Amino acid sequence: MTQVARPKRTESGSGLAARVSLGRLLTPPSTEFVLITSAALLLTVFGLVMVVSATAAVESGTMSTAIKQGLFALVGIPLMFVVSRMPIDWLKKLAWPALILATLMQLLVFTPLGVGSGGNRNWIDIAGFTLQPSEFLKLALALWIAYVLLRKQTRLAVWHHVFIPVVPVSVLVIGSVMAGEDLGTAMVLVLVLLACLFFSGVKLRLFILPLLGGAGAVLFYALSSDNRMRRITALCANVDPAVDRQTYDGICYQAIHGFWGMATGGIFGLGLGNSQEKYGWLPAAANDYIFAVVGEELGLIGCLVVMALFTVFAIGAFHIIRKTDDPFIRVAAGGITVWIIGQALINIGVVIGVFPVMGVPLPFMSQGGTALLSVLLACGVLLAFARTIPADGRGKVTR
Repeated sequence: MTQVARPKRTESGSGLAARVSLGRLLTPPSTEFVLITSAALLLTVFGLVMVVSATAAVESGTMSTAIKQGLFALVGIPLMFVVSRMPIDWLKKLAWPALILATLMQLLVFTPLGVGSGGNRNWIDIAGFTLQPSEFLKLALALWIAYVLLRKQTRLAVWHHVFIPVVPVSVLVIGSVMAGEDLGTAMVLVLVLLACLFFSGVKLRLFILPLLGGAGAVLFYALSSDNRMRRITALCANVDPAVDRQTYDGICYQAIHGFWGMATGGIFGLGLGNSQEKYGWLPAAANDYIFAVVGEELGLIGCLVVMALFTVFAIGAFHIIRKTDDPFIRVAAGGITVWIIGQALINIGVVIGVFPVMGVPLPFMSQGGTALLSVLLACGVLLAFARTIPADGRGKVTR
């Protein structure tokens, strides 16, 4: 009897696509992905605990501030993982719309929606929620500069191709923040700009002009305000309240109580929830001076843990910059990393007296839903970049 040959079974296109997608899903994450994710989640949880501790003393058990911070964390953490699954091409296409939208939101602070606090007008009030649009500008600016410099990759040796349109647009964006009197955020945006230029491979001699211009702008901005000049020139660590009561009660009040909180904590701290400075002595205990509360309650050990987590985050992020072959990933990751780590160093430096008081929050940890949401979104972008790095760190970078 003659046998009829059976046709060879072929796999349908949808079945093959499903297997490929499942294979990608089960692929172990890279070391960079694990480092950034673990550091971001631990710092966020640590920050929520410290915000609860810092605000419990003044909110009479309502915990409204801590609840709002927790809600932003509940929104931001899933968004971080959603963004981490976005293709790199999508992030490139979002660069222009993100910058335009963030800038328009920043301009809302000069409308009736704008809210001022502590001499700065950099917030908007929408439906009972106070948002700080300038926080989103940090991420949008990093993505936009990376996208623009990517398209000019072969012409970065010519100065006008480097500066136009990067520098004029960046100046307008930073100027919209400085118009709201927020020097701290403006300085962080300058760091983002310089970091993106540096990681793009621009010749160092081209940095002279923007550095001189930036230094001149900061000097002019500082000299134009007596309050800012007092902050810069005040040597708060050497102020004796018994001798110079006016300075103690004025510009140095918060800085001095931050020093006292750190000194009281010692090596092991007073214990979680046992800070004395947060009971009305430290005005921004949950905001810019959250690190002082960490030092007082958890001591040197707690401070070192926070700094170690930021170090882990930096290692993961800089490994992405080193391993990637994509100029867009390298420049954007460089800008985001310098933003987060630089801002952390500035905040910690302010608390320990290395820098003058500038009103820069500690990423992941300080009270402020918009700041937490923006930094988690930035982590999502870094995780999307980390997914392009093979787990063993070798081989061709995939998109």
